[in-house]
Formats: sequence, C-alpha cells, structure tokens
Amino acid sequence: MTNVNNGGDLLHSGPRVGDTIDFLRLVWAVDHALQRRSKSMAVTLGITGPQRLVIRLIGRFPSIHAKQLAEILHLHASSLTAVLKRLERRHFVRRWPDERDRRRWLLGLTRRGQALNRDAPESIESAVLRTLRSSAASEVRGARVVLDRLARELGADVSVKASRSTRRAAS
Repeated sequence: MTNVNNGGDLLHSGPRVGDTIDFLRLVWAVDHALQRRSKSMAVTLGITGPQRLVIRLIGRFPSIHAKQLAEILHLHASSLTAVLKRLERRHFVRRWPDERDRRRWLLGLTRRGQALNRDAPESIESAVLRTLRSSAASEVRGARVVLDRLARELGADVSVKASRSTRRAAS
C-alpha cells in the first residue's frame, strides 16, 4: 500500500486494478492516515482522534445525553461508553444524572476537557478543515454523497447478515 505521508498522488499511485479496488485502496489509505494521526495526537495532545472528537462534540453540545452523542457519532452506545469512561477517568469529561429522567446521564467537559476543546493544528479536524478549504464545494458535496452511501451500504450488509443469523438461530 502507498505510504500516505510521501505527498504522492494516491489517485494515480500503484497499478490500476479496477475502480472498486482502487477506491477501496483510497479508503484504506484514509483509514491508515487517521490511525497514524490519532496515535500522533495521543503523544502531542494527550488524547486520540476519537477521544478528541467526543470532546469537541460535547463542547459544542454541553449537557448532551450519551445516547444523543452516540447517534451523532453513528456509534452503538456501548462503543461510546468505553471512550467516555476513559475520558472520565482522565478528568476531561464529567457526567451527572438528568434531573428530568434519572435513568439518563448528561455529559459536560471539565476544565481539563475545555482546555482540549480548542483548535489544534496537529489534529485530525484541522487536516480535514485544510482539505475542505482547498476543495471545490462540488467536490466536497460529491465526496459526502459517496461516503454516506458507502457507510449505509456497509451498515446494511451487517444488518442483513445479523438478521439472517438471528432468524437461523431462532429456527
């Protein structure tokens, strides 16, 4: 796979093997770059990319319910719980019961969390912002449409397989 840090043109690097595989190579290059940047952020900022995204969203929506945050992130609530627990242990995020519904928890940032809720040039979202600013609006719209379709298609495949295996187990 092409090294994403070499500054080369990923669209035209390596042998052409067909639209599907070439597109998938780009998706994997983005995933690899996200993982590398996340590890780098853990060193420079003290939090990973997913943890930072949670902090940024809680900063934008103070007193958000955990369920709402999971929906925004397109995550299962149990996946988010692990991230929230790590952030709580490190005193970046705090939670408290919702006075209107004691079964639900509200989330907010601590002072330490608020200190991380700022622009950081080494962050993933800064790279995304630079990319969006250097792209035509039509390119961004097209990329969003394709990525949305891909995410839904991948999710639909999982849902179909899960419902099939549930039906098989029930029979």
